[in-house]
Amino acid sequence: MRSALTAGLERLALPLPDERVEALLSFGAAVLEKNKVMNLTAITDPEQAAELHLVDSLTLLKVLPLGGKSLLDVGTGAGFPGVPLKLAEPSLRLTLLDSLQKRMRWLEDEALPALGVEARFLAGRAEDFARENREKFDVVTSRAVARLGLLCELCLPFVHRGGYFLAMKGALAKEELHEAANAIRLLGGSYERTEEFEIGGAVHSVLVIHKTGKTPEQYPRSWARMKQKPL
Repeated sequence: MRSALTAGLERLALPLPDERVEALLSFGAAVLEKNKVMNLTAITDPEQAAELHLVDSLTLLKVLPLGGKSLLDVGTGAGFPGVPLKLAEPSLRLTLLDSLQKRMRWLEDEALPALGVEARFLAGRAEDFARENREKFDVVTSRAVARLGLLCELCLPFVHRGGYFLAMKGALAKEELHEAANAIRLLGGSYERTEEFEIGGAVHSVLVIHKTGKTPEQYPRSWARMKQKPL
């Protein structure tokens, strides 16, 4: 795991103090250990986990300056990308959101306390938390597998005007961006650019969406409604 993480940091030109590298390695190891008894990741090889989880998460530090920012990680799962970002940039004010209670309890009660990391935890569906957390975050990110239009409806309501939604995508990024153009506009966003990184031999994309307007109050809708009638 160490060699893959070190190589990834060099490739990103992202020098980190030794203690932050050690914290990242500790978190990666904790995920793989817990994965033996809880379904956290399909990736079990330590080197692949370092590249596809840790290094992939850290690409966001090359997209925007995150120091001191408030960041919401929607659909965080085992803590990616939010936890590696917090470990690499401790001044980040991190909130993790996921619908799977067991994963969130593990992060809140075991994984992050062991690393001395503070974060806020929201266990439930994004649309259920949107009203009380509306437009409160500088940055919202997601590696969730939903199509971009759906992710925009889930995530853009949380971003304040002037903030950013960073959508982490793979090979279909351009197709999804075209498909989601109306949703981005309707929800108060403006596509700014795409940043591409080679991760694990494939191109991973970060779609940078700037929040330039206000999200109408009726969004996000229920998940069933979103899937039934995408924007």
